[in-house]
Amino acid sequence: MTDISEERAQRHKARMQNRKAVQDAEVAAKTVEKGLLIVNTGPGKGKSTAAFGLALRMLGHGRRVGVVQFIKGVWQTGEREAFSAFGERVVWHTMGEGFTWETQDLERDITAARRAWDKARELIGDPALSLVVLDELNIALRYDYLDLAEVVDTLRNRRDDLHVVVTGRNAKPELIAAADLVTEMGAVKHHFAAGVKAQPGIEF
Repeated sequence: MTDISEERAQRHKARMQNRKAVQDAEVAAKTVEKGLLIVNTGPGKGKSTAAFGLALRMLGHGRRVGVVQFIKGVWQTGEREAFSAFGERVVWHTMGEGFTWETQDLERDITAARRAWDKARELIGDPALSLVVLDELNIALRYDYLDLAEVVDTLRNRRDDLHVVVTGRNAKPELIAAADLVTEMGAVKHHFAAGVKAQPGIEF
């Protein structure tokens, strides 16, 4: 047992009762249920990781998930291996050619991005999917590989119950304005700066 006075315990209980009343009232006031457009952006690590965590949560509710990777190449990643265990409940398309500094070919990058966007539109139109992750779409938009107005219009006009997560640095202001939820990952400290290389299970 910790040494807590009765007075302190009662003050704590009163504060928590007040907090619960406020929280309950706030929750009760939320009546809208809708598909969300979620954007994970910013210079910090964890944008795709957060999106895949959300995908796992959706699968936990028995739903189906679609993923299109716009930039990452065809190398095998831990997340792709893990999600393959869900079989047909996950539709996964890795369609990038690798990072732009690796390909060094603008036409090739644009072609790959457009092919990925065609697949993304196909998944967005699939009524069997509850969540679609568009991994690194922000990168394709940043370099003008895709028509921004078309992308934003498609995402705005998706069906009402579909959740879409877009990841990648430097999200365009137009996409941020269209989104329901935007999280900017901050870069406070990164192990790369200390000479630590990319490692399985952490970076891929």
